[in-house]
Amino acid sequence: MSLPPFACVGGLWASGLAAVSHDPSVLKEPGRWIAVLPYQGDQVYLLFSHWQSARPEWVRDEWRGPTRTSWRSSLNADGYRDAVERTREAIARGDVYQANICRVLSSKSDTRQSLLGLFDRVVTGNPAPYAAIVHAPEIGIEIVCASPELFLRRDGQYLVSGPIKGTATTESDLLDKDSAENIMIVDLVRNDLSQVCLTGSVEVPRLLEVEEHPGLVHLVSQVSGELEPGTSWAEILAATFPPGSVTGAPKSAALRIISEHETSPRDLYCGALGWIEHGGEQAELAVTIRTFWRDGAIVKFGTGAGITWESDAHAEWLETELKARRLIDLASEGNE
Repeated sequence: MSLPPFACVGGLWASGLAAVSHDPSVLKEPGRWIAVLPYQGDQVYLLFSHWQSARPEWVRDEWRGPTRTSWRSSLNADGYRDAVERTREAIARGDVYQANICRVLSSKSDTRQSLLGLFDRVVTGNPAPYAAIVHAPEIGIEIVCASPELFLRRDGQYLVSGPIKGTATTESDLLDKDSAENIMIVDLVRNDLSQVCLTGSVEVPRLLEVEEHPGLVHLVSQVSGELEPGTSWAEILAATFPPGSVTGAPKSAALRIISEHETSPRDLYCGALGWIEHGGEQAELAVTIRTFWRDGAIVKFGTGAGITWESDAHAEWLETELKARRLIDLASEGNE
């Protein structure tokens, strides 16, 4: 089925694609913009002419996913464990304190169908606070997101980020390493926000709170600040993107480590997705984790883990498996 561009972001359905831009200055213009910010690649801002709470009747499609065994990982277990050990060596040298090492799962998909049916399975089987879909294949964007993580929320001059670091099956399985990992990233996000916020305004209203999500728990913190008057979205994103939770600390060193050890581009994974409106003064962007996207005839899904000196290579591999298992099963349901 060939569907025209549409999206569901922030709980609202959008149709009637009216404008596409790569320039964040358009966010000052009227309307509710969808921001698709790849980890790698050009930022894309889409303006739709119509928003509604109910799904449009014509937005319908089925999902015939790949078999569970057809998914291939950019790093197998041995390769991922080796990347973890090399990251730990970099930590021992003092090159970096933490780096998020990811891998990409991929399988062939039927390009005659959209990802809408997959979105329906995901929102039913893995409810997430920042669930979203953007269907705009004409400009190379087909993405389904089941993110639990807030990248940035803006309300006037106030900016909030909600970094996630620390994952386990249950709360009792969380380790001291998880808390240390989270605190490192909180410090990084505080530094990012301080570049665009008034001196003394950056605070940590939540620290190391446990959140339950389908099949796992996360440690979540919150960092907030008051923006300097006149700060643009270009400046906000220059200071904060890519998100600290999916890069590491220091961010510049972590980005280098990531580029050395990961064998597949992240593309839309580990970027951000959300909405921005009212001349840019209201916004909610999620980190694009727990995310599927289409690359040609291939559907992809990313998973990763934060590596610190205390990391056990096999345990980190198992964490990436835990994060992927439920969603890959949903995407493959009925196709064993």
